[in-house]
Amino acid sequence: MTYGIMIFFSNRMLKEFERFRLKEFAGLVGFLELSGAAGLIVGLLYYPVLLVASGGLAILMLLGFAIRIKIKDSFLLSLPALFLMVVNLYIFVTTVKSTLVF
Repeated sequence: MTYGIMIFFSNRMLKEFERFRLKEFAGLVGFLELSGAAGLIVGLLYYPVLLVASGGLAILMLLGFAIRIKIKDSFLLSLPALFLMVVNLYIFVTTVKSTLVF
């Protein structure tokens, strides 16, 4: 959630998006991250929201990881996006498994 907020208030974050050549998407990414974080919280009560939020954040983090690899950032710099993708994918898969009815 902090990263999503920082996009709107930190010049350093905007410079990162310039470095990624994605400055025009900084606001959208911030909005999606904040929405996803809120969705994870609300999703504790409503599983469909949890599925959308965790799935969306997993995709967003996959794209973030791919961008970092594309611009040749080190694996260490890319690791947070990869880690958050795996965590959100785990939440997504676990929620799907727990809501399946046989």
